[in-house]
Amino acid sequence: MAKLHRRGPVYYVVLNVPTDLQTAMGCKQKWISLRTKDRKEATRRQAAVIDEWMATFDELRRRRDLTDADIAGAVWEHYTSKMDEGDRERASRPTTAQIDDAIEKAGVAAIRSGAHKAGPIAMINAMAEVETLANKATWAARRRAARLNRLRSDLASGDTRLIEPDADRFLAKHGFTIENGSELYRELCHKLMRADIEQLERNAERDRGDYTGKPSDPIVVEPAEMPDRPDAGGERIMPLFDKYEAENPNSIRPETFKQARRDVQHFSDFVGPRVRVSKIDRRMVREWKDLLTQWPVKAADTAAFEGLSVKEIIAANNRLERPKPAITRNTIRRYMASLSGFCRWLVVHDYLAANPVTDMLPKKNGPANKRRTFTDDALSALFTSPLFTTCKSDVWRDVDKPGNVAVRDHRYWIPYVMLYSGARPGEIAQLHVDDVRQTHGVWIMHITEEGEGRKRTKTKGSMRVVPIHDELAKLGFVEHCQRMAAAGHKQVFPEVDIPEEGQVAAAFSREFNRYLAKIGVKTGTDIVTYSLRHTFIGRARDAGFLDEEIGTVVGHDKPTMTGRYGTEHSGSLKRRATLVNKVRYPTIEARS
Repeated sequence: MAKLHRRGPVYYVVLNVPTDLQTAMGCKQKWISLRTKDRKEATRRQAAVIDEWMATFDELRRRRDLTDADIAGAVWEHYTSKMDEGDRERASRPTTAQIDDAIEKAGVAAIRSGAHKAGPIAMINAMAEVETLANKATWAARRRAARLNRLRSDLASGDTRLIEPDADRFLAKHGFTIENGSELYRELCHKLMRADIEQLERNAERDRGDYTGKPSDPIVVEPAEMPDRPDAGGERIMPLFDKYEAENPNSIRPETFKQARRDVQHFSDFVGPRVRVSKIDRRMVREWKDLLTQWPVKAADTAAFEGLSVKEIIAANNRLERPKPAITRNTIRRYMASLSGFCRWLVVHDYLAANPVTDMLPKKNGPANKRRTFTDDALSALFTSPLFTTCKSDVWRDVDKPGNVAVRDHRYWIPYVMLYSGARPGEIAQLHVDDVRQTHGVWIMHITEEGEGRKRTKTKGSMRVVPIHDELAKLGFVEHCQRMAAAGHKQVFPEVDIPEEGQVAAAFSREFNRYLAKIGVKTGTDIVTYSLRHTFIGRARDAGFLDEEIGTVVGHDKPTMTGRYGTEHSGSLKRRATLVNKVRYPTIEARS
């Protein structure tokens, strides 16, 4: 019934639609993209897709006629939606102060227009809007009373015309195919009329300030379980995630969305492919959260777990002689944050009533040890060490040993640039030669995602213009950039490979942390590569600048067009340059 086919580079599963459903579905075959070029991955995904569609076919067969449960769900849905509608109307009513203000404004307007002298008809027209505002509650109550009287009369006579539009909307919304005027259709209409009468009576009570009333008609009760809505597979988790990703409402980066997809897929694998998004609840999320506390690190890359379900992987890990450790609390938080972002989108698009992940994310762990800033002595020890003078050779294992080789690539410059700008190592490593230029007489680094290549920043607010510190210029950083440009290089540090995904300069940060330990500057986990960035921020505070001002330099600001395109007006740029150059390091500058 199902076959795997390749269309272009992407694999599809081709399903033959059952003969009895072909008319309803309007086709004989369904081609469903598996969204992968890898046959092994396509085979893995195929089973879940087939399972989803088999459930859909079953659902379509089952839902041709209304069941008693369907009608009970329709009654409750109608009642609650109308009660909500009434509450919203009451909340929108004007206050006495608003009415008084409107009367005063209308009076002033009537005087200015001369309507107050033109006779009573003109004054009535001038006050018409005020009259509408002041009597909003009264007229709403009258409309409800008139509808209530009509419904009671129609229910007694069997006339369903007033409620039929509501019945038709329900049937269309939920995909039912029953004949208008049939016995089943009339039953639905009669029960909807009773639900409408109930909501009108309860809303009348609330208009009088009584919110204690409950439905008195025995058919208006909340069902133990609302019936599922039929669809063509689109309301299951991963098909809807495809729509979420295509819309990308928060402009999430592609590599971040890939991770979010893996996280949500994990949840989908846990609850099963047949679960519709409308059924996602806090119980499911809680049970998934509990499971994540046992989820082994790098489970997807472990051959022993290949082909196993989520729960089977945990059981298999526990049977290992040396079980893999569980993921951290922060990683659990990332999994759940991915699901929460997806669920927020589902709520906005009315697939879910509320986000079931709200308030369930575990608290974020702070750093195991808070990062310290470098002391003057530590800075002196670092920048007089072999990497920054001369060392044995230019390979990492030798740069801590004295010698006659001067290393002047990214390993030399990134620490200096971090110390004098507060920039992140990845931001510096990916700089293009065009990003270092002079504007309004000030040399700047433009930290941006714009331009060719794989440049990226932590957030949109991280894009910014950073003046180059005078000491950094004295050390020859600008000349280094000019030499790279003259040599035809696009990057300031052409030796740095910018990966398609993941952290830029991750290898540098890892090796530099080891270097700090080798030269005795790092004695614990609280001094790391990023401590250079924190040191700049600390010295800027010591110089009297506020965090808001420092944020514009180090990338803690809101996204701006300046950050994107690097066009900074002279006054603002000079203020930033003043901030940058107020940061001083006497112990290392004295020897330069």
